[in-house]
Amino acid sequence: MNPVAIRPLWLLVLLLPLACPAAPVANARAAPKKVPELTAPPAPAAVAAPAPAKAPRPSAPGGVTPSRDQVRTMIDEVARQYGVESKLVRAVVAAESNFNANAVSRVGAVGLMQVMPATAGDYGVTSTAALFDPKTNLRTGTRHLKRLLDKYKGDYGRVIMAYNAGEGVVDRTNNRVTYQETLDYTEAVIGHYRNNGGSAPTTGALAKVQVLRGMRNRGQARRLLKNIWTLPAVAEGEADPGPACPQPRPARGRSGEPPDVRVGYAGDALRPLPLAAAVTVRVAACWTNAGKPFS
Repeated sequence: MNPVAIRPLWLLVLLLPLACPAAPVANARAAPKKVPELTAPPAPAAVAAPAPAKAPRPSAPGGVTPSRDQVRTMIDEVARQYGVESKLVRAVVAAESNFNANAVSRVGAVGLMQVMPATAGDYGVTSTAALFDPKTNLRTGTRHLKRLLDKYKGDYGRVIMAYNAGEGVVDRTNNRVTYQETLDYTEAVIGHYRNNGGSAPTTGALAKVQVLRGMRNRGQARRLLKNIWTLPAVAEGEADPGPACPQPRPARGRSGEPPDVRVGYAGDALRPLPLAAAVTVRVAACWTNAGKPFS
């Protein structure tokens, strides 16, 4: 055979492995797989705690209640036991419950002396039902009166106000309680006390009540005037919507003294009016529109 013809065959044999790609090695290290990251589960949504249930209003038990004479006898006994003037205890009972041992107020005060269950707990009475027992109620209420008398050094005016409004209110206001209910209550108790022959000093307490009524009335008038002054006025050339009645606002305490002159409502334009005239126009307009005075 011709050697020249054989040479291309050898070259073909030698070059064939180079032309074919090598097969993958079976035991080659595989590429690492991506492991998914572990994440914590979402925290559950916070659940609002339910509002505490409102305590039910106590229900008066049935049965026969003691007469006035029987209650008076019990009052004398309990008052002697705790060193409180019986005439004062009688006056409180008359004003609080009118000698009704089963009386229950709209706020849950119970019995002859209208003792609140929370107050009774301070004196070891933890059962609301026990407060319907006349003697238990009288003991609890009289003990509370005794503590108030000791705290306020026998000042009947402060004691009576604190029994009704709470000693915290009396202390915070320095005995300037202007609640209408408390003022009426203080006068009622002192009236019963005097009718029972009580002789402790109470004239100063009644005078203080009148002063506090004046403070309350002035505060209401000041708030009314403030509302009237802040009504929107009608500028010249604008349509007149008519005077609007001021809405009541919560008490905010004493503010600055009112100025002498304010811009009042007068026809279809702004003009300065004396204070009394501006107030009169506003009040008259509201009276006409609403058909009733301010309350």
